[in-house]
Amino acid sequence: MIRSELLQALHKDNPELRADEIEQVVDIFFDEIAQRLSEGGRVELRGFGAFSTREREARQGRNPRTGEAVDVPAKRVPYFKAGKEMRRRLNDG
Repeated sequence: MIRSELLQALHKDNPELRADEIEQVVDIFFDEIAQRLSEGGRVELRGFGAFSTREREARQGRNPRTGEAVDVPAKRVPYFKAGKEMRRRLNDG
């Protein structure tokens, strides 16, 4: 599902809301998750899963085109862990 499909599904289930109102809600939702993660926090949505960040250490990489060694700096990356309810729904069909 892409963002526009999500907006359409929400509009279909909530016809009393205008399209711009639905888009604003979706923007706020994703912006809040991104903001919390950028602050080093965690976002847990019960029954769905939890978003957090993990540290990646600096490492030596390779340029795939030339094979030349490249320094890859340390960084934080987003991580998602599905909740128990989500895993059950995925595996029970």
